[in-house]
Amino acid sequence: MGNHGFFLYHMDNDKEKAKQAYLDERKGSVASFAPGRIEFLGNHLDYNGGMVMGAAIDAGIYAFATPTEGDDIRLFSESFEDAVVESSLAGFGRQEGKTSWANYCLGVLKVMQEAGLAPRTGFSLTFTTDLPVSVGLSSSAALELASALVLAQLAGQELDRKELVGICRKAENEFVGVPCGILDQATSAFGKKDHLVLIDCEKEDFSTLPLPPDTRLWVFDTGIKHDLVDSHYAKRHGECQAALGCLRESGHEINYLAKAKKEWITEDSMPENTSKRARHVINEQARVLSFREGLASKKEVNELGLLLNDSHESSSLLFENSCPEVDFLARKLQAHSEVLGARLTGGGFGGAVLAWTGTGFGPNDAEAIAKEHETQFDHLPSVHDFVPSNGARIKPGTA
Repeated sequence: MGNHGFFLYHMDNDKEKAKQAYLDERKGSVASFAPGRIEFLGNHLDYNGGMVMGAAIDAGIYAFATPTEGDDIRLFSESFEDAVVESSLAGFGRQEGKTSWANYCLGVLKVMQEAGLAPRTGFSLTFTTDLPVSVGLSSSAALELASALVLAQLAGQELDRKELVGICRKAENEFVGVPCGILDQATSAFGKKDHLVLIDCEKEDFSTLPLPPDTRLWVFDTGIKHDLVDSHYAKRHGECQAALGCLRESGHEINYLAKAKKEWITEDSMPENTSKRARHVINEQARVLSFREGLASKKEVNELGLLLNDSHESSSLLFENSCPEVDFLARKLQAHSEVLGARLTGGGFGGAVLAWTGTGFGPNDAEAIAKEHETQFDHLPSVHDFVPSNGARIKPGTA
């Protein structure tokens, strides 16, 4: 083969050198994946010490980290390409403006440093996602969990799922400044294919329940952006704490509002708005327990779905965290013969509607309802069809 064979030999040799150079560059690299989550039932119960249900979904955030020399850190997200964060292990702080997306991973780094679990040398951290942003699917919790898993790997640490949840919740509470409970982080961590995650937020116990077969989960995004750091979420949190305070002053020895009984809420027990928030929390807790019992007793899915409809009405009228666009979608979905139940999902004040459906509900049905919304509000919602999936995990295949 003469010179041709010689050429191929050198070509193969060059390719091998290039591959080795890449592996050297990526030596010690690690990766992780954390799914988004759907809040299935239990709106605003997590920080009120209730039991909530969620589902991890088959979309989320991927993190890829490479160790570097020194203590410099670099954070890059494909969703925020013009908002790279560059700092150091000792010098980073809370971000404002367009780089504020990085607070979720910087908060995790801070908590892990305090616990002695963080890497001691610098790193480059890159995020990519197939998860819609600001749709109430908790991309923030997925970002936190994905960050924690790669940082732990860089530090040579192992985190169990409960420890992972605790680190990420603390980061969001203390560094980001959102007074959230553990629903988002726990659902993303403990997800299981074709199952719901049941979370006892008071005891921080986690279990899974099989979702009835031949049912599906759809999410309709209104396109109204909401920010959980804003005053609405914090105000509702404060009102719930005020309701708890009123009940304790009346002699009821409870530590969480979700443990209250509805007969305790009387006309003179607390102000009207505070009373409305308390009634939502108490009745929502009863709905979660009824759904759990209904699953155990093999109750008809149509009957179980009515609990989701009731949840939405309570969120809209008593907790007042819905909006006309979300209410419109919920009503239209509830009226469809193949929809078992529909409700707002996530923090509210915009965002998305969850539809739990039979398999007879398909893309054409979803498109028709989305177009009705467009006719009414001059905006076409985006529609997403998700499958309950496994929780956050280390991704194999890195160098």
